[in-house]
Amino acid sequence: MSNVERNGEEFIVDANLLASAFDLTPDDVRTRIRNGHITSLCEAGQDEDEGRWRITFYAGARALRLIVDRDGTHLSQSTFPVRARTRDIATGR
Repeated sequence: MSNVERNGEEFIVDANLLASAFDLTPDDVRTRIRNGHITSLCEAGQDEDEGRWRITFYAGARALRLIVDRDGTHLSQSTFPVRARTRDIATGR
């Protein structure tokens, strides 16, 4: 598997990529995603960015941003600090 694959309208991101970015093990990544401690946002490009997607993962006070094309080809990535996001598991907010 490459780092990012496209499956219909969804993107599948390799847990090893997230683990490396957040200094976790792949198993920790999977557990934290299931528990809502790692969240993501996928945004489709518009105008000159048509055919590209920005996928951002949030884990505590860090974010990983991936830019991919329509085939899931990994074009770029960056990590950066963010204000720690908290999520109420009961309400999803």
